[in-house]
Amino acid sequence: MNYLNLNEDKLSNVVIELNQLLADYHLYYQNLRNFHWNIMGDNFFDLHKKFEELYTDARGKIDEIAERILTLRYHPMSNYSDYLKQSNIQENETTLLDNQMVSEIINNHAILIAQMNKVLATAEEAEDEGTIDLIGAYIRELEKSSWMLDAWNRKQNQKLKKMIEA
Repeated sequence: MNYLNLNEDKLSNVVIELNQLLADYHLYYQNLRNFHWNIMGDNFFDLHKKFEELYTDARGKIDEIAERILTLRYHPMSNYSDYLKQSNIQENETTLLDNQMVSEIINNHAILIAQMNKVLATAEEAEDEGTIDLIGAYIRELEKSSWMLDAWNRKQNQKLKKMIEA
């Protein structure tokens, strides 16, 4: 581990949190595939394409998270049965309506962001700048995707908060 110049004792906690994130991302990915395959109705074309975009992005992040764990000289969790036991994200039904699917994705994002914040906290304690950099970018991207999905799911008459003037 000398080439990374990281504290081995503190690093094991980072790997635990990264493996949790890996498990969460696998269930999120599968939920997106489920929605991509089972979307119906007026919004089929838009959401079918959006869900594919999201699961393609998630697939890339799954690989990057596993490779970060390997970079830290640990084995990533790699059995789907372990993901099912470990993940904070639950499998979704195949019969949800389009707006329910979008709401579930936003809920999955909240779980992922919460876990990413745990990863960041442990990575900061371990002074693991590589993990901090990786996860910080993920948070920014996921927040933006959540905002866009939330905007799609809002009713026309719902408004955002106005700035409070000093």
